[in-house]
Amino acid sequence: MTPKIGISETNLKKSTLLLSTVLSDEMTLYIKTRKFHWNIVGNSFMELHKLFEAQYTEFENIIDEVAERINKLGSKTIGTMKEFSNLTRLTEHENKYPLQKDMIQELLTDNEMLIVEIRKDIDLCTNENHDAGSADLLTKILQQHETMAWVLRRYLS
Repeated sequence: MTPKIGISETNLKKSTLLLSTVLSDEMTLYIKTRKFHWNIVGNSFMELHKLFEAQYTEFENIIDEVAERINKLGSKTIGTMKEFSNLTRLTEHENKYPLQKDMIQELLTDNEMLIVEIRKDIDLCTNENHDAGSADLLTKILQQHETMAWVLRRYLS
């Protein structure tokens, strides 16, 4: 049943696709952060192990909120690794286990790239899709990524 919430059916579909892409990005970064959590070694092992755990836990909440927003817009939420892989804007690196500094740099780069992309997504939701609810959710997610990036950046300074 299509929601009657002041957003056209076409714009609901556009917002759903946009949110599915965001969901795919968040899942990809979640998995990457979890991989680094499992494989971190070196002097700051415990500190980074806990940092990565805190960040992937935050991604779990973001993922759930985005998935529920897709449902609120009247669509089914994707949920397979193949679907996520097809939509994500991030790059994964199979069979690579970087050093601590490189893990932090990769997560920082991914967070910063998502910040740039989510800013564009917010503009699309607001100006084209007339979907203030999704724009508001994305603004919150943008701020979370800005904080994560800031923390990661501090390790590299």
